[in-house]
Amino acid sequence: MKKKIIVLTGAGISAESGLKTFRDADGLWEGYAIEDVATPEAWQRNPVLVQQFYNERRKGVLAAEPNPAHFALKKLEEKFEVLIITQNIDDLHERAGSSNIMHLHGEIVYARSSQNPALLYKLDKPEIEMGELCELGSQLRPHVVWFGEAVPMITKAMHEMPLADIVILIGSSLAVYPAAGLLELARKEVPVYVIDPKIPEVRISNPLIKIEEKASLAVPLLVEKLLKHE
Repeated sequence: MKKKIIVLTGAGISAESGLKTFRDADGLWEGYAIEDVATPEAWQRNPVLVQQFYNERRKGVLAAEPNPAHFALKKLEEKFEVLIITQNIDDLHERAGSSNIMHLHGEIVYARSSQNPALLYKLDKPEIEMGELCELGSQLRPHVVWFGEAVPMITKAMHEMPLADIVILIGSSLAVYPAAGLLELARKEVPVYVIDPKIPEVRISNPLIKIEEKASLAVPLLVEKLLKHE
């Protein structure tokens, strides 16, 4: 039986591919207040602005490339069962070749019905137009989880965490719940590696290995070490 590694990734791993971290120090995302572009109320109030905002983010994602950290995680699959649970809405893990990825907050390269969240459509272009409808006749919106919306994949993620033999946390400030609570569900003897240029406060009793470095440098080195010792 292969050991199971669960990798939790946040905005920090994508930042090195040129994608802005979700929330800057001033609380804004690409110059916008979160309440104006990332809530159901914003969509009700000004759908044109919200659609335009995510169309721009999508263009940025499509222009970005996976970095060495993304590619290194794919390499882990040589000797381990690997599950990536990501808070990111980009598809960089997929494009780096990882085969088992759970997106907690949706995927920007998909559109979804604003009437039925289960109706998803893979986009073959960077923009969703106003007036573009799903098969039920409602406006298509970005397939992302906004603040105030349920996180559909969180229950599945919670069931997976106790199965991990090793946990790696990369580029997450652990500020957004419920995703931030996942670490607490790992078995207490399981080692947790934390990779970030600025290590977040981690309140767990597991063996903690902190690597205060950028993901593109630290992840390939950690992956080589884990592969060598397996």
